[in-house]
Amino acid sequence: MVTEADREVEALIRSRLRALRPADGFLGEESEADPGSSGVTWVVDPIDGTVNYAYGIPFYAVSIAAVQGSAAPESWTALAAAVYVPSLDEMFHAARGAGAWLDERRLHVEADASDAGALLATGFGYDPATHAGDLGRVARVMPIARDIRRMGAASIDLCSVAAGRVDGYFERGLKPWDHAAAALIVTEAGGRFELFPADDTGRVLVIAAIPGIFERLSTLAQP
Repeated sequence: MVTEADREVEALIRSRLRALRPADGFLGEESEADPGSSGVTWVVDPIDGTVNYAYGIPFYAVSIAAVQGSAAPESWTALAAAVYVPSLDEMFHAARGAGAWLDERRLHVEADASDAGALLATGFGYDPATHAGDLGRVARVMPIARDIRRMGAASIDLCSVAAGRVDGYFERGLKPWDHAAAALIVTEAGGRFELFPADDTGRVLVIAAIPGIFERLSTLAQP
């Protein structure tokens, strides 16, 4: 789903960035990519959680990251990131080597989950052909889960790992703009983030978690 608001917000962000940094590249969900000439690319999701936004569910965010190098997540280096959740007036932000923050509060993940198990978050694709695999993945991770949440916006799920609201997150099928900013926020908060190889549907697996559960969650969530 794409709304007029998605297009308008991306156009506004793109125009502001072009005015401030005309040599930089741009990679957004709703418009044509521009490689730029500076070696820095801005990766933008104007409304992450568009379906939530369209239905009046207050879990959606604006996600912006500055990355260096190739405009591909497997090879870029994230430099700075911001994820803003308008309904909560929360600004998650990070800079490489300078930590992650929620507004003015520095974020640090816990080392391990509680004895009750890990609170996990996930998401599902819109293609019915992928639903069985997604549900099977949920079943496989349940041995370590206290419960599972599905909030409908990957950037919020990932920032929730950084903020200690959930212990881990897993999902196949994300696009680069879905995780570019929040991945840096997770790692600067002391969490782990990794992209795992695509499955037979061509969807890469994203996993982010606190250190104590990352390896087991990664094992259970694959393939």
